[in-house]
Amino acid sequence: DSPVTLKILQNWVPRVSPYFDKEHYTYVGHQIVIQESIEHFGAVVWPGALALSQYLESNQEQFNLKDKKVLEIGAGTGLVSIVACILGAYVTATDLPEVLENLSYNISRNTQNMNMHKPEVRKLVWGEDLNEDFPVSTYHYDFLLATDVVYHHTALDPLLATMVYFCKPGTVLLWANKFRFSTDYEFLEKLCDIFNVTILAEFPESNVKLLKA
Repeated sequence: DSPVTLKILQNWVPRVSPYFDKEHYTYVGHQIVIQESIEHFGAVVWPGALALSQYLESNQEQFNLKDKKVLEIGAGTGLVSIVACILGAYVTATDLPEVLENLSYNISRNTQNMNMHKPEVRKLVWGEDLNEDFPVSTYHYDFLLATDVVYHHTALDPLLATMVYFCKPGTVLLWANKFRFSTDYEFLEKLCDIFNVTILAEFPESNVKLLKA
């Protein structure tokens, strides 16, 4: 099937602030308030997160997250993990240590007092201590989620190794990314060498592709 061409819906109200911005989104009938920080790349909502959140909301029959085990790598502000929680998943949101405080705050404030599986926030450095922190014998995920994890940085090989580590038979990887650089396409080529990859949707105005592997 050819990928669907979509637009990222403007379902939030932008607020102008130089620091510690709060953005308001609506997904799956819930208002989600996200605190951002310009201190870290991971503390800003990037277009891939909006694209994947929108797609999960609109394609619940195709990707039913209810009672599924979901791991998000590079969770950033936590928007996608929050949407997955609202959709009924057992969610583990992971990122670098310096991002976890803001990530935990956003996930806690947006999922407390709601009838859903309590999400977990954990440290995950791509390619490091995977078998110690997430032993294969104990951890198996139905879905691995990643948004805008590929850009101009030096951790692309560890990122790919992390995706391979967590993708066991039966695991579906959903990866949304804004394609900016040749390195993004090189990463995609490496992914295609390992996984069966299809493009689910494209968001041309933001150069975001949503891929399933």
